[in-house]
Amino acid sequence: IDPVRFISNKSSGIQGYLIAEELVLNGAEVSLISGPTNLEIPSNLSNFIQVETAEEMLKACLLKIPRDLFISVAAVTDWKVAATKHKIKKNSAVPKLKLLNNPDILKSISFHKNRPKLVIGFAAETKNLEENAMKKIKQKKCDIIIANNVSKAKNVFGGSMNEVNVMNHKGTFLKIKKMNKKKLAKKIIKEVIVPSLN
Repeated sequence: IDPVRFISNKSSGIQGYLIAEELVLNGAEVSLISGPTNLEIPSNLSNFIQVETAEEMLKACLLKIPRDLFISVAAVTDWKVAATKHKIKKNSAVPKLKLLNNPDILKSISFHKNRPKLVIGFAAETKNLEENAMKKIKQKKCDIIIANNVSKAKNVFGGSMNEVNVMNHKGTFLKIKKMNKKKLAKKIIKEVIVPSLN
């Protein structure tokens, strides 16, 4: 927004880090591109890249393809504010903010000429989970969407538990019940990623 304020969300990055960690344990060469978190960097990563903005994340992703697999787990903010050079000073009038679209990283990778063999996205929804996820998979032309309900009652953002619907262009083909995110990462790799790459 200005040099001291920004737009963000409550995503902790936990699920993405755990998936990266599990991929490494399964013998994969992994590049983890991360926005700001308070998480410890997984050990034995081939490459760790820290970014702050959606533009920086897209640039880092583009430099890493082609690859066998691209997983878009990060909850990148859809919009940014047309920032000002100086701190907006508080006065009686509420400032008007102009929103701009952030780059669509998942779509950019999915449509790229160097598209990875398997492109997986996440869909964080608060209602109409399957309907919204199906729209996303069609719009982004990715292979798989992992949809999860992030409404406040589910306590997914920042929490240790998650449950997901795994979907392709035909609809849900796997429902994973509520479990801790580490177990979920293992299950996603074993039951979704490995079969899809073979």
